[in-house]
Amino acid sequence: MTSASRALVDYFRCPPEFVAFGVMDGLSADQGYFRFGGATCFGRRRGDGSANPSGHLPDLHDRVDRNGNCLRLPFDFSEVVTNLREERYVRSSDASERLTGLDPVRRAYYFMRPILPVSVRKHLQRVHLRGWDTIVFPRWPVDHTVDTLMDLAMALAIEQLGVERIPFIWFWPEGAPSCAIMTHDVEHGRGRDFCGRLMDLDESHGVTSSFQIVPESRYSGSQALADDVRGRGFEVNVHDLSHDSHLFRDHDEFLRRAARINEYGRRFQASGFRSAAMYRRQEWFSALEFQYDMSVPSVAHLEPQRGGCCTVMPYFVGDIVELPLTTIQDYSLFHILGDHSISLWKTQIERLLSRHALISFITHPDYLIDDRPRLVYSSLLDHLGRLRDEHKIWLTVPAEAARWWRSRSRMQLVPHGGSWRIEGPESHRARLAYMRLEDHRVVYELAASQ
Repeated sequence: MTSASRALVDYFRCPPEFVAFGVMDGLSADQGYFRFGGATCFGRRRGDGSANPSGHLPDLHDRVDRNGNCLRLPFDFSEVVTNLREERYVRSSDASERLTGLDPVRRAYYFMRPILPVSVRKHLQRVHLRGWDTIVFPRWPVDHTVDTLMDLAMALAIEQLGVERIPFIWFWPEGAPSCAIMTHDVEHGRGRDFCGRLMDLDESHGVTSSFQIVPESRYSGSQALADDVRGRGFEVNVHDLSHDSHLFRDHDEFLRRAARINEYGRRFQASGFRSAAMYRRQEWFSALEFQYDMSVPSVAHLEPQRGGCCTVMPYFVGDIVELPLTTIQDYSLFHILGDHSISLWKTQIERLLSRHALISFITHPDYLIDDRPRLVYSSLLDHLGRLRDEHKIWLTVPAEAARWWRSRSRMQLVPHGGSWRIEGPESHRARLAYMRLEDHRVVYELAASQ
């Protein structure tokens, strides 16, 4: 398997002999934006590129070298996928300070934030987010650029090999069409005190959720809350350290904080982590001793830190499974967009279902206390319940979703009696599937049950 093919094989868990991709010589020294089959890419390439994703970008799809058994692309496929997932496309000389809370204006805001009324915070945040709806990349309200690239590359492989279909391991256990997780970030004392009622509400809809708890500074009784949540059968994760937006300000300070965060993870018996306000530097995640992280949105137009991982599927950052946020947060929906309905959530869910994606939510006990938002949230739970009962989506907790993705990454397909057998951990839950072309587009289908 070539290094350029690795991302494709890891994504689909297909036999590597079906996807032999190479890279053309003479790639550019600089990294820039270009298109491939209409999908926006970022990286080194053979040909023109742009420093900006808007405007006309050259499409390199017709420059693929199809001679011989190995398709050679005018860019490194795995490199481009990593650039998108790990948000390397947003970096510039001043981007890291501007995007991770180091600039003086943002530091002043977070210093004053605890005493600012919600109405003032909403006004300041709307000013900061002005123009979010004109951002062309990633694409709002759902960006699945990486997943589109996977399909485009697989279409090339099917055409090149001249085969009818290529086998792969289905994305979710028992052939579920998608996976959904509900998570609650507990930010303040009022939210802490509302967690019991929120667990009651989730239980009444048959939903088991996770609660992300701030271990220091924000409120007292974090350990007691963690014990209570876990005792009721819900999941507990660590939510930053003190929720002051400074976790990623300085690498040495991050390492000191990460050591304390890891200790709280052991105290809380937590296997997952989420940073405050979705601030992140994925290249630092290796210091976190967790099975999974939930700090990266797929598209981050309405988050304090812009960017996004451009995928609606889990992926690995080193040895950590990243479960990206794929829907709008309740605070942004209610207080930035002023929308007290589930219409946008339903639009996002529909698009995510079409990609067999991870459907992940962040809501906050702090913002669900009042009747109006709580009724909206109840409607969302009703909708998820129908999707679970009628469409058989896998509605689970983050730890189970991450565990499955890790197990799936260790599975492989081996020939067996004219078909294929899945081997590896939890393979009894896995399902064989196939990719084929229909009108030059890749479509998926589950294999018939044996």
